[in-house]
Amino acid sequence: MKNILIKPLVTEKVTVLNEKGKYGFVVDKSANKIQIKQAVEKQYGVNVEEVKTLIAPGKKKTRYTKAGIMAGKTSSYKKAIVKVAEGEIIDFYGGL
Repeated sequence: MKNILIKPLVTEKVTVLNEKGKYGFVVDKSANKIQIKQAVEKQYGVNVEEVKTLIAPGKKKTRYTKAGIMAGKTSSYKKAIVKVAEGEIIDFYGGL
Protein backbone atom coordinates (compact mmCIF):
# COMPACT_ATOMS: atom_id res chain seq x y z
CA MET A 1 0.00 0.00 0.00
CA LYS A 2 1.32 3.43 -0.90
CA ASN A 3 1.78 6.21 1.61
CA ILE A 4 -1.06 8.76 1.29
CA LEU A 5 0.30 11.39 3.69
CA ILE A 6 3.68 12.58 2.41
CA LYS A 7 4.46 15.31 4.97
CA PRO A 8 2.71 17.91 7.12
CA LEU A 9 2.71 21.52 5.92
CA VAL A 10 4.49 23.87 8.31
CA THR A 11 4.02 27.35 6.86
CA GLU A 12 2.86 30.63 8.33
CA LYS A 13 -0.59 30.38 6.73
CA VAL A 14 -1.16 26.81 7.92
CA THR A 15 0.14 27.63 11.42
CA VAL A 16 -2.60 30.27 11.73
CA LEU A 17 -5.16 27.63 10.67
CA ASN A 18 -3.81 25.22 13.33
CA GLU A 19 -5.35 27.43 16.02
CA LYS A 20 -8.77 26.89 14.39
CA GLY A 21 -8.37 23.09 14.36
CA LYS A 22 -7.27 22.85 10.72
CA TYR A 23 -4.06 21.14 9.62
CA GLY A 24 -2.32 20.99 6.25
CA PHE A 25 -0.65 18.01 4.58
CA VAL A 26 1.09 17.30 1.30
CA VAL A 27 -0.66 14.17 0.03
CA ASP A 28 -0.36 11.71 -2.84
CA LYS A 29 -1.82 13.15 -6.05
CA SER A 30 -4.06 10.14 -6.65
CA ALA A 31 -5.52 10.10 -3.09
CA ASN A 32 -9.17 11.08 -2.64
CA LYS A 33 -10.78 12.79 0.37
CA ILE A 34 -11.99 9.54 1.92
CA GLN A 35 -8.51 7.99 1.79
CA ILE A 36 -6.96 11.16 3.25
CA LYS A 37 -9.48 11.19 6.10
CA GLN A 38 -8.80 7.55 6.95
CA ALA A 39 -5.01 8.04 6.82
CA VAL A 40 -5.07 11.07 9.17
CA GLU A 41 -7.41 9.32 11.63
CA LYS A 42 -5.21 6.21 11.65
CA GLN A 43 -1.85 7.99 11.96
CA TYR A 44 -2.77 10.72 14.48
CA GLY A 45 -5.74 9.17 16.34
CA VAL A 46 -8.13 12.10 15.81
CA ASN A 47 -11.64 12.41 14.38
CA VAL A 48 -11.66 14.24 11.05
CA GLU A 49 -14.75 16.34 10.28
CA GLU A 50 -13.84 17.81 6.91
CA VAL A 51 -11.20 17.49 4.17
CA LYS A 52 -10.51 20.13 1.52
CA THR A 53 -8.04 19.41 -1.28
CA LEU A 54 -6.25 21.45 -3.93
CA ILE A 55 -3.50 20.89 -6.44
CA ALA A 56 -0.76 23.50 -6.15
CA PRO A 57 0.74 24.11 -9.62
CA GLY A 58 4.48 24.07 -10.19
CA LYS A 59 6.31 27.38 -10.55
CA LYS A 60 8.85 28.43 -13.16
CA LYS A 61 12.30 29.10 -11.75
CA THR A 62 15.28 30.84 -13.37
CA ARG A 63 18.87 30.91 -12.10
CA TYR A 64 21.71 32.98 -13.44
CA THR A 65 24.94 30.99 -13.27
CA LYS A 66 28.43 31.11 -14.78
CA ALA A 67 27.27 28.64 -17.41
CA GLY A 68 24.39 30.93 -18.39
CA ILE A 69 20.72 31.12 -17.64
CA MET A 70 19.22 27.91 -16.33
CA ALA A 71 15.44 27.65 -16.47
CA GLY A 72 13.33 24.96 -14.86
CA LYS A 73 10.07 24.21 -13.12
CA THR A 74 9.15 22.93 -9.67
CA SER A 75 6.75 20.00 -9.65
CA SER A 76 3.10 20.40 -8.76
CA TYR A 77 1.70 18.68 -5.66
CA LYS A 78 -1.60 18.05 -3.91
CA LYS A 79 -2.44 19.70 -0.58
CA ALA A 80 -5.13 18.70 1.89
CA ILE A 81 -6.53 20.95 4.62
CA VAL A 82 -8.03 18.72 7.32
CA LYS A 83 -10.42 19.93 10.04
CA VAL A 84 -10.41 17.85 13.21
CA ALA A 85 -13.18 17.56 15.81
CA GLU A 86 -13.59 20.30 18.43
CA GLY A 87 -11.01 20.06 21.21
CA GLU A 88 -8.67 17.66 19.40
CA ILE A 89 -5.18 18.62 18.25
CA ILE A 90 -2.40 17.12 16.14
CA ASP A 91 1.05 17.69 17.61
CA PHE A 92 3.68 17.69 14.84
CA TYR A 93 6.46 18.72 17.25
CA GLY A 94 5.87 16.11 19.96
CA GLY A 95 8.60 13.73 18.78
CA LEU A 96 11.37 16.34 18.66
